[in-house]
Amino acid sequence: MTPGINVAKKARVPHRIHEYDHDPNSESYGTEAAEKTGAEPARVFKTLVASVDNRELVVGVLPVTSMLSMKLIARAAGGKKATMADKQEVQRATGYVLGGVSPLGQKRRLKTFIDQSACNFDTIYVSAGRRGLEIELAPEDLANLTNGRFTDLQQE
Repeated sequence: MTPGINVAKKARVPHRIHEYDHDPNSESYGTEAAEKTGAEPARVFKTLVASVDNRELVVGVLPVTSMLSMKLIARAAGGKKATMADKQEVQRATGYVLGGVSPLGQKRRLKTFIDQSACNFDTIYVSAGRRGLEIELAPEDLANLTNGRFTDLQQE
């Protein structure tokens, strides 16, 4: 079990685990997750970490089919400018490796923003904390477990 799965279990949140053989040559972890779990790509969400105003790391959870708007995540976090966080910083703050960063069970709980489109589904898939492992749960449960807030995050 990963810290992400343990958080869901401890909270007794209904969830399902989906495991698949990760291909290290895959160009997109999210697209691979959608293909190998058989889930509709719009229901598979990636977890990205951004640095807001070079002072705070925040998490954006959005569909694998879209791109994160730096302007929207900065605004959601109450900042002016956002950039993708440094890989080493992400791993130190979350305790996860890139491609397996889960919004759940992070070493240091970061402010979390979930794309509004998650509310269109009964359940969504997010990384469970390692490559080749997804957790399916209700968007509201994800928001509750992460203290996350729903907002628009997708680049137009």
